[in-house]
Amino acid sequence: MSALPLTGIKVLEFSQMVMGPSCCQILADLGAEVVKVEPIGKGDRTRYLPGLGSGFYTAFNRSKKIVAIDTRSPDGVNLIKEMIPHFDVVVENFRPGLMTKLGLGPADAMAINARLIYCSLKGFLPGPYDQRTALDEVVQMMGGLAYMTGPPGKPMRAGASVNDIMGGMFGVIGIQAALRERETTGRGQEVQASLYENTVFLMGQAMLAHEINGGEEKPLPAQARPWPIYDLFDTADGSQLFIAVVGDSQWETFCRQFGQDELLTDERLTTNADRAAARPWLVPAIQAVLGNLTVAQLIAEVEKTGLPFAPVRTPGQLAHDEHLLASGGLIDVTLPNGNDGKMPAIPLTLGGRRPASAGHTMPVGSDTVGVLEHLGINADRIADLLREAVIEQRQD
Repeated sequence: MSALPLTGIKVLEFSQMVMGPSCCQILADLGAEVVKVEPIGKGDRTRYLPGLGSGFYTAFNRSKKIVAIDTRSPDGVNLIKEMIPHFDVVVENFRPGLMTKLGLGPADAMAINARLIYCSLKGFLPGPYDQRTALDEVVQMMGGLAYMTGPPGKPMRAGASVNDIMGGMFGVIGIQAALRERETTGRGQEVQASLYENTVFLMGQAMLAHEINGGEEKPLPAQARPWPIYDLFDTADGSQLFIAVVGDSQWETFCRQFGQDELLTDERLTTNADRAAARPWLVPAIQAVLGNLTVAQLIAEVEKTGLPFAPVRTPGQLAHDEHLLASGGLIDVTLPNGNDGKMPAIPLTLGGRRPASAGHTMPVGSDTVGVLEHLGINADRIADLLREAVIEQRQD
């Protein structure tokens, strides 16, 4: 396999939770060498989250080199400043102003390395809100996404860290653009991406629909469907299948496949607008027909038509998806308990390849000595830093 596009790019990461780690994970999967700086002792607190959070660290910290440095000590900060000239990119997603307070902010770092790309991932881009603390829930609520997702009066966050990960993706986009510009200018720059603004970006089409149509927009669950069939149907074995029929040709295909030719001659269903208006009685009639089939039988029939359809899956079922298994869409990972698991590769191909880095994570400080030696820090200095607990090296 030829080298990946970002091979040779070196990234120094200061981040935790999802947005920063996901940004750096994508960079790593595209070939960059990522060195993640964690606090000495327990390291990134994301390692210890319970419940749904238990997957965060393994999902977004694969294949990174892990060093442990006490950034609260002057010696630790000075050590990082010695490291910065060896890197192309710094990524951080800590609270506003923290890196600057440590003496490691954008101006500090770029004064040391003028070619550095410094990426800050925050809750908000510069403006009146930029000192606020943000979470995915915060920006989904204030950015309109929760309003559009839940039923009327019950705003609901999406069931995944959509804005954290999207923020990480915009960080990658900005970093790659800055690296490309550096080829011309020879200089780095600061890149910023945020949770709130990427939520608003997601809502652009809904904002424009409001301007075009006027009036108060309804949440998606309360909006009338513009097509005759765009629904979940219950099947004979207690499962559900989503089916969509959009456009005249799809309507004809659907009716003929399921023996509903009489619907094609029903004058109440002549146009798509007629059929959409007939949904209150049409959808129950379709349910009565489809509900006699098991989900497997229904999938087999719909797949013959080329119509859009989807079974309802749980996240755990995705590890056994035949398409993902056959297409390289899943990579093997080692879980914190030592067991094997699977997780998604980044969702793109490059020349037919599915780029994905190694699927394992390392203990706190496992690469500290090796990274420092590679950067030219002499053995006596490293020994002193270990003895003074400025750095940590562990293999457990």
